[in-house]
Amino acid sequence: MMPAPRLEIDLDKIYHNAHVLVDRLGQRGISVTGVTKATLGSAEIAATFLQAGVKGLGDSRLENIETMRIGQRSAPMTLIRSPMLSQVRRIVRHADISFNTEMEVVRRLSFEAQQAERNHGVVFMVELGDLREGVMPEELLDCVRETLSLPNIDFKGIGTNLACRSGVAPDSRNMAILTGLADLIETTFDLRVEIVSGGNSANLQWALSGSKIGRVNDLRLGEAILLGCETLHRLPLDDLYTDAITLIAEVIEAKVKPTLPSGQIAQNAFGESTVMEDRGEVLQAILAIGRQDTDPQGLQAPAGIEVMGGSSDHLILESDSDDLSVGTEVTFQLNYSALVRSMTCPYVTKIMKHG
Repeated sequence: MMPAPRLEIDLDKIYHNAHVLVDRLGQRGISVTGVTKATLGSAEIAATFLQAGVKGLGDSRLENIETMRIGQRSAPMTLIRSPMLSQVRRIVRHADISFNTEMEVVRRLSFEAQQAERNHGVVFMVELGDLREGVMPEELLDCVRETLSLPNIDFKGIGTNLACRSGVAPDSRNMAILTGLADLIETTFDLRVEIVSGGNSANLQWALSGSKIGRVNDLRLGEAILLGCETLHRLPLDDLYTDAITLIAEVIEAKVKPTLPSGQIAQNAFGESTVMEDRGEVLQAILAIGRQDTDPQGLQAPAGIEVMGGSSDHLILESDSDDLSVGTEVTFQLNYSALVRSMTCPYVTKIMKHG
């Protein structure tokens, strides 16, 4: 028997999704950085991204980059989260480029790059409204000016991140601001801005709409490749697979139970207060997977089955049929939250397959 719970990861479908997006964006003059942060540094998925034509790999965790370096010695790798000072020595040894917002960190990167006798590339992230990471636009020129004076540091370009913390959508207005900043840097310092990274999978609607892309020449794509959807409204993208990765869990109990709990009601194990209605008796199934393994709210169950909630180790389903007997496996599609938690959980087996 196959182990459960498990993620089944179809590398052929991931290749297809990546290849289609690389091709479509390439026609618009935009290259793709394949974001691997949801895959825990999977060598197989990293290789699949590269085979599909991404220009390099991006990850927010240095540990993942170090893992991928074992099998991908020459692949360009970018740390897409602002570096921790405690990791700068490792960063210059394993990442070619890092996204930055703090000059103190860039200075330390310069020092460690000198010690390692190598150059390190820097991209400055710019705050354009989502209020996550980024240099304020009016401070950008000063950051670039000092960076250009630092030894063993190569200024590579600028980028931004939208639709993460606040849900601000990428559009012609904020992308035009990014373009204007790239032009301003070039005229001020008489240099070429090599990278203008417009954002993530949330940028696809804008990038493929026919709008003027300006100077944007890179997008960082992870969720769109792995799950086949855009991230503003989580709608499926044309001709992409939405089931390249599925989660399978096993039924450990199946009984008819009432829907209304009995007794004095307090908070549950996670400090939540729940209100439940009496819907009579239903077939309830419990699966051997819980919040420690995935995000129950991010699971899409098969037709006729509804996810009702979960504790640390149990997922509770209701079914309108009697198909959920003990030992039965249930296959779920995942959103990004459920995928990240399952992929990084040691109790969920990862099965790579083709076709």
